[in-house]
Amino acid sequence: MTEIYPSLAQCAVVAAAFKILLFPAYKSTDFEVHRNWLAITNSLPLWEWYYEKTSEWTLDYPPLFAYFEWIMSQVAKLVDPAMVRVRNLEYASWETVYFQRFSVIVTELVLVYALQMLIDSSPRGASKRAAQVAAISILLSPGLLIIDHIHFQYNGCMYGILIASLVLARKRATLLSSGLVFAALLCMKHIYLYLAPAYFVFLLRTYCLSPRSIFQIQVLNCLKLGGGIAAIFGLAFGPFAVQGQMPQILSRLFPFSRGLCHAYWAPNVWAIYSFLDRVLIVLAPRAGLAVRADALQSVTRGLVGDTAFAVLPDIAPRVCFALTVLFQTIPLVKLFAQPTWDNFIGAVTLCGYASFLFGWHVHEKAILLVIIPFSLIALKDRRHLSAFRPLAVAGHVSLFPLLFTPSEFPVKTAYTIFWLILFLMAFDQLAPASGRPRFFLFDRFSTLYISVSIPLILYCSLVHGVVFGKSYEFLPLMFTSSYSAIGVVGSWVGFMVVYFTS
Repeated sequence: MTEIYPSLAQCAVVAAAFKILLFPAYKSTDFEVHRNWLAITNSLPLWEWYYEKTSEWTLDYPPLFAYFEWIMSQVAKLVDPAMVRVRNLEYASWETVYFQRFSVIVTELVLVYALQMLIDSSPRGASKRAAQVAAISILLSPGLLIIDHIHFQYNGCMYGILIASLVLARKRATLLSSGLVFAALLCMKHIYLYLAPAYFVFLLRTYCLSPRSIFQIQVLNCLKLGGGIAAIFGLAFGPFAVQGQMPQILSRLFPFSRGLCHAYWAPNVWAIYSFLDRVLIVLAPRAGLAVRADALQSVTRGLVGDTAFAVLPDIAPRVCFALTVLFQTIPLVKLFAQPTWDNFIGAVTLCGYASFLFGWHVHEKAILLVIIPFSLIALKDRRHLSAFRPLAVAGHVSLFPLLFTPSEFPVKTAYTIFWLILFLMAFDQLAPASGRPRFFLFDRFSTLYISVSIPLILYCSLVHGVVFGKSYEFLPLMFTSSYSAIGVVGSWVGFMVVYFTS
């Protein structure tokens, strides 16, 4: 078959070169978080990893990620031994910076490999071309650039493991491998638990139950899947369980004492709820509404602190849990009835949506949990693409406040706009027509929504500072979060309709 250009490998080389140029760029507290984890895993015995608290950035990822940090620390101590000393807080020699930046690029090869798996598993012709464009769009994602290569994390590696698991689920012969790879991912970062219901239903229906009848259990398959998952979790958590440390680990992984909203509102339902509360504070005197004075300095006012609402009722964790479970369950019903790969990816995406939109203390970075799986089916037809467009814009714009220093403004803005123009145009050319009618009003919403993004970015990044200086500092964050939330919610509604009418 004729080679498709540019190849994924060529794009990966160019992307790596560009990311190396960003080594001196801004780095968040996550940089010190991971340096500290290198130090903890290298300097201390295994049994002390989840108790160490010299730094406020304590180890709060599952054990497989801690083992991953331990492996990297063996190289790190050769580069700069001071990097792996627990008491060297905020240590950032140029060797440390370059090592950590370079480690993200190297471990992102997992993502490149998984995306190549996606391309190779796609049928020849238009489907393979669409898979290659989708793969390149993920590899060059502004989200991964901003979060991993500037702000600093290792999401590229872990999303590579997720994509590999999703691709393995495409063939019946590799269903077991798909489940085991996902189990390993859960032991690296527990945020992927939000996607686990879709995996459970899909593997139950396609691997554990007979394709002839849902009442026939394939016992051997159940034993292989259950035994494999137990072995992976045993390898990860077993040493700590033997020492009676599971309560300590769970307290680190699930700190429920945090408030409903992150310091910067993630663009979800609660951002809209918070914005409405803000508006009602202004309208309350005219409408005769009661205002709780003790809630006026809450995080909903744009400041850091516990979440409380001045006019609207407070939201309890159980409400978030109930809404998340409800809106995850709805697509799982169709997945159980029609366990196709496309429906599986759709259900994974919708589970990501539900957790992001209704979850407790959601971080804005979690939007990649929706964007990346959705990218795999965004080119299925034009109705899918219509739902994907506002998500791509809203999700990436919502990440802009992560980089608030002036020197990164041109990079994040120019790169994101270029990515959106390039790939949304490419997607538009490749997405086939749908056999079902499109939604005229939703298409118009998508166009209008995207057109608002440029003036919003200009106001929040430039105009507000010129006009107001340091006054009303919460406004740009509130506008960005609320605008992005409308796009994410609109995209979710659109995709729910597409999913259930396909």
